[in-house]
Amino acid sequence: MDTENDTERNLDGDNNVRRRSRRKSLPVSGAREHKEQLQKLQQKDPEFYEFLKEHDKELLQFSDDDIDEDVDTDMEDGDLQVAEEAGEDEIQEKEQKPSKKVITTSIVDLWCKSIQENGSLSAIRSLMRAFKTACHYGDDGGNESMTKLSVMSSTVFNKIMLTVLNEMDGILRNLLKLPASGGKKETITDLMTTKHWKNHGHLVKSYLGNALYVLNQMTDTQMISFTLGRLKYSSLFLAAFPSLLRKYIKVVLHFWGTGGGALPVVSFLFLRDLCIRIGSGCVDECFRGIYKAYVLNCHFVNAVKLKHIRFLGNCVIELLAVDLPTAYQHAFIYIRQLAMILREALNTKTKEAFRKVYEWKFMNCLELWTGAVCAYGSESDLKQLAYPLTQIISGVARLVPTARYFPLRLRCIRMLNQLAASTHSFIPVSMLLLDMLEMKELNRPPTGGVGKAVDLRSTLKVSKMTLKTRAFQEACVFSVVEELAEHLSQWSYSIAFMELSFIPLVRLRSFCKRTKVERFRKEMRQLIRQIEANSDFVNGRRMSVSFLPNDPAAASFLEDEKKAASTALSKYVITLHQRAEQKNNSLMESSVLVGEESSIFGNEISESDEDDAKRNEEGAAVFSSSWLPGNDSKAKHPTETKGKRKKKQKERVIDDDVVEDLVLSSDEDLPSSESPSAGKNYEVDDLPPKQKRKQKHRPKRLKKQ
Repeated sequence: MDTENDTERNLDGDNNVRRRSRRKSLPVSGAREHKEQLQKLQQKDPEFYEFLKEHDKELLQFSDDDIDEDVDTDMEDGDLQVAEEAGEDEIQEKEQKPSKKVITTSIVDLWCKSIQENGSLSAIRSLMRAFKTACHYGDDGGNESMTKLSVMSSTVFNKIMLTVLNEMDGILRNLLKLPASGGKKETITDLMTTKHWKNHGHLVKSYLGNALYVLNQMTDTQMISFTLGRLKYSSLFLAAFPSLLRKYIKVVLHFWGTGGGALPVVSFLFLRDLCIRIGSGCVDECFRGIYKAYVLNCHFVNAVKLKHIRFLGNCVIELLAVDLPTAYQHAFIYIRQLAMILREALNTKTKEAFRKVYEWKFMNCLELWTGAVCAYGSESDLKQLAYPLTQIISGVARLVPTARYFPLRLRCIRMLNQLAASTHSFIPVSMLLLDMLEMKELNRPPTGGVGKAVDLRSTLKVSKMTLKTRAFQEACVFSVVEELAEHLSQWSYSIAFMELSFIPLVRLRSFCKRTKVERFRKEMRQLIRQIEANSDFVNGRRMSVSFLPNDPAAASFLEDEKKAASTALSKYVITLHQRAEQKNNSLMESSVLVGEESSIFGNEISESDEDDAKRNEEGAAVFSSSWLPGNDSKAKHPTETKGKRKKKQKERVIDDDVVEDLVLSSDEDLPSSESPSAGKNYEVDDLPPKQKRKQKHRPKRLKKQ
């Protein structure tokens, strides 16, 4: 028995010796390899080797015994049992993985100091590797063998991001021998054939590619705005990478259309800078992309979103000014598409065809191109599109001539007045307005009570119940007066004003005799007096004129009075504008609750190049959070957007405005549901019968309980 116990002890001792020898042999070989790497590092990069001597002497002054002791202590703590249970292959795989170097803020500061003082290329490469690691921190499935650096805290991440975003553009321009700012596509094209680009072009691609990756991971609006604002200075380099350029355009357009706060402004400035610097390489793609993004964001309109849609439209119009010949080609194609949709509705006269025209998407596109033609009406490029656009708008206004679509017709008339004022051409708008006054809905007393105030700017169609209210009649009649006065005031200094105003005066007098509403009669009589006074003024001046109406001298008739806006009709139009503005403001304050979903634009950011210090402070404040890219941030994002999706779905249910039933007769007295776009808060009386019962039973149940 003793001999057997001795043999077992000897075998156990041999096994322990073998395990220890195995643990010691591998670290010794690793130490030798580490020594060889340090010797090569001393030859290749002596500056970095000196840095290690000063700041990390323990890394250079080591021995094999010290490493063996460290490994033994680690194995004794908890890994010994794992090593005994695991096979030899698993142990070798664990020990063959390279050790990652932990980045600290002092190392980043030393890299920056080395770059500023000596322009060290190795420090630039180290900084770019750290930037790549920071951008891809926390990714699953990454190749860890290629990652030699590790970011351990949010402080280091923020330090790396701020340093690279603030300094890398100047560093790259210095390496490539480029000016400190600006440049065109030709500059990059010429640079790509030089030796500097072959040596350092990969750094540019790494910087732009990693920045794009981290942009897709960010969810904070301020962080995205700051990052895009800094990347704007390096947008010129995207001319060398067409695939990256397309990806940047796609991402920035998404931020422009859906972002809040200052992000849409920063995104638009980034796109505009791309078009100016790169030119034909991205103008077509930017024009197509921004128009599609505008269409996607203007499906639903209410008083809150109206401001955001107007901002988007102004951005599109501003971007078209970069290249007007190219803008004319795109505008021609998209206006032709609108004309084809209208032609299909006129030919087929089906509900689906009418719905494609009488929806917010179609109307907002019309308003967009109307604004573009008005903005650049003096240019020969877009002025030619005024005539086809006028024909389309007139056809849309007459497509379904019922009182329920008065808001849509008034929008069309407003667009026609804008085109006439910008192109200085006569458009017969008065007929569209006077036809509205002859419909019986505006001539008979209201049978639906006073009703709620109707905001004609944020709706295309009203319900049959709203049609019979006093508030709707007043809104329509006052809008007709405003638009008719606006139309006639454009020609109030023309030598032919008496002939232009004769038919409107006759029909306005007829409306005053026919209507039974005293306030409407009073409003029309005031307009008639202003038109007659303006006609008498023009007739008195043209009695002393000797030239004919077709003489070129007629164009300068009453030129001084026109500049001074001294006629009675011009002054009356100014008072009407003030009244309309006050009314719109009161509607906004009373019926619109501005909350998180509203887009606020204004002087929220300044884009002058002199505010770099201010931006650095903003960037330090933005990147002071503990955000890190990776799975954690992605996991939190859907939970945040879930509530927003529900809110948006509720808004869409309330704000959706589609053509429901296209009945040409407008004298149906049967009640119908309110138009969703009117922004009505549904109560118990507006619910279907089943839901009414539920609402009525709920209080009874509570009482029983």
